[in-house]
Amino acid sequence: MGSSSAPADFEVRRAENDGDLEGWIHVRRVVLPNESAGTVAQLRERAAPERLLLVAELDGAIVGSGLGDRSDTAGRAVIAPRVVPEARRRGVGTALLRELAGHALSLEVPEAVTYVDGDDPTSVVFAQRFGFEEVDRQVEQVRSLGEEPEPPSLPAGVEAVTVAQRPTLLREAYELARQGYDDMATDQPATISLGAWLREEATLPEGSFVALADGEVVGYSGLCAHDSPGVAEDGLTVVRRDWRRRGLATALKRRELAWAAANGLREVVTWTQRGNEAMRAVNERLGFTTRDVCLTLAAPLPLEL
Repeated sequence: MGSSSAPADFEVRRAENDGDLEGWIHVRRVVLPNESAGTVAQLRERAAPERLLLVAELDGAIVGSGLGDRSDTAGRAVIAPRVVPEARRRGVGTALLRELAGHALSLEVPEAVTYVDGDDPTSVVFAQRFGFEEVDRQVEQVRSLGEEPEPPSLPAGVEAVTVAQRPTLLREAYELARQGYDDMATDQPATISLGAWLREEATLPEGSFVALADGEVVGYSGLCAHDSPGVAEDGLTVVRRDWRRRGLATALKRRELAWAAANGLREVVTWTQRGNEAMRAVNERLGFTTRDVCLTLAAPLPLEL
């Protein structure tokens, strides 16, 4: 996000051509250097009528970006204005927010959410000026890779198959994923469409594992590509409720880590929600450490502009 105290000569417009999209990605990487921003091709692939991407140009350079879309949590829009630090306090953030707030109203939902780096108090204050208050926290955990131990055995009768070996397993795992999203400790129910699941999960299929018992999906842990060289992201890890507390999540994650290390990666990152201490504890036993916290802030629509 960014704050504003003085007018400036800048332009806010839709991000449509490749140059705009590259600028959008650049801003996100500057503001959130530990997170994946995607590629131009991925941004185009995710285009939809409800999704709005904006850029703000100041003195011939793109210094701000904006995202407006329907949120994964029920009854909300997500709006994300971002401004590089050197261009803040010039009205860019407020201008982006105004456009995004108008788009959120068109989605006919009662509330908007935005996401702010927990180490960026300026952006927190900016959001609070417009009625946003914290409702959740996402915790990023990081695991450096080295010579990884042999993954533990799976419970009797269970086999682990990669998505690369059987690509149809990603679709078959969707119902289990929905169970996992239902169980997430978010302040509102979280959902993900089948299309988004197939597009965004297991983008490193050779390192994504599905646990099968008698041919049924009982566990899943997906590994995803990351912008940073040598880094991958552990996406969703979920175990069917009647198979939990048998070490299945740990066994699948161990396989991910071993694959990642064997294929030249140096680090795996993952995100958990506030309240999901069980998965965070699993990660800590695997050697993950906390690096970052992202705040989720919500405000009723229309915003206090």
